Amino acid sequence: MGKQSENAAQVSNPAPGFKLVGFAQFQRNNPESDRFRVKRFHHIEFWCADATNTARRFSWGLGMPIVAKSDLSTGNLTHASYLLRSGDLNFLFTAPYSPSIAGNLLNTATIPTFSHSACHSFSASHGLAVRSVAIEVEDAELAFTASVANGAKPSSPPIVLANRAVLAEVHLYGDVVLRYISYKNSSPNPQPYPDSWFLPGFEPMDELSSYPLDFGIRRLDHAVGNVRELAPMVEYVKGFTGFHEFAEFTAEDVGTSESGLNSVVLASNDEMVLLPMNEPVFGTKRKSQIQTYLEHNEGPGVQHLALVSEDIFKTLREMRRRSGVGGFEFMPSPPPTYYRNLKNRAGDVLSDEQIKECEELGILVDRDDQGTLLQIFTKPVGDRPTIFVEIIQRIGCMVKDGGGKVYQKGGCGGFGKGNFSELFKSIEDYEKTLEAKRIADPAAV
Repeated sequence: MGKQSENAAQVSNPAPGFKLVGFAQFQRNNPESDRFRVKRFHHIEFWCADATNTARRFSWGLGMPIVAKSDLSTGNLTHASYLLRSGDLNFLFTAPYSPSIAGNLLNTATIPTFSHSACHSFSASHGLAVRSVAIEVEDAELAFTASVANGAKPSSPPIVLANRAVLAEVHLYGDVVLRYISYKNSSPNPQPYPDSWFLPGFEPMDELSSYPLDFGIRRLDHAVGNVRELAPMVEYVKGFTGFHEFAEFTAEDVGTSESGLNSVVLASNDEMVLLPMNEPVFGTKRKSQIQTYLEHNEGPGVQHLALVSEDIFKTLREMRRRSGVGGFEFMPSPPPTYYRNLKNRAGDVLSDEQIKECEELGILVDRDDQGTLLQIFTKPVGDRPTIFVEIIQRIGCMVKDGGGKVYQKGGCGGFGKGNFSELFKSIEDYEKTLEAKRIADPAAV
């Protein structure tokens, strides 16, 4: 499945025009060129072999309660799906049941695009990984039609769910699909039942089965993909979405003396749906971490998910308490010299006490001409050195919309350009721990 669908998601004749110029030469411009109205990130769906335990691990590690389910107990004989929710962030974990259970009753699946064979193949190729990046749009049918007309490779045509929601999918990169969701009668005040505000067929969890956790995580900021070649994929995704370039970085901007990458960030009109993509660079002392990902993932896929916290200090304290007891571990912290120079980099945005807390928790800090970014990265969350999670908090960039509502501009504080070298070094150090045994005992390879 991996190679077949990876090729399907490539564009054979990319439109000319894209040229990577790097951070210093890049000029941000928002032409508001979306080909359909994009509202927000809706959910991220992981395909896995065991949805029950994977969902519980993420719930415990991120402080996201399991709020809804679609499984045998709800009449779904095709797949088990469990939904985690914190603020506007939705993580969905899906695993297959035996095909013999459902028999010919394929309509029991609440995710109509689910396939037993595809899920098994996906998990065998990628391990724990993101299958779907879902965005809510005004009209999923229109979004699908416009996307395909502009070069998107279709994965699933629009499907109406219980006459309330519409779902459609196109290939994004590798075996990852971009899923469009729209509602026929969208209400500004979500109904209490996930059947209404998420997808038909989902039921709320029993009170005894869902622990009321909350670490302060509120939404998905960006979903980053790793691809083999950046230029054709940027042209492909730009072409069918109309998204514009929000930022870009080259190996000279963000690498270390040992490895590097090239990266482009694509954004929707309101710059609240951000889709960065990375490619490896070659000829460096060490293999690019992007190439390492591509090898272990058996092709392109989602590298990491950046989650916005309303209080990163609270979030990190809670997450670190659980690191050794079923939660997530973090990449090595920067050296003390990083924090000695932090006051100059952060300015007066952070107090001395907050800077001290950043050092204690291993939080990185960067800023641009508009705002400040606080960030930290977990180690890979599964068996393979592939997908990981980023926790961020953006400070500044508050503006008013046409109705007078105050909100924070998308991408406030940038994407941590000043921290890339520290991040790269921590990942390099982590990868060296994976190589130590092989180097010490070549016969064991």
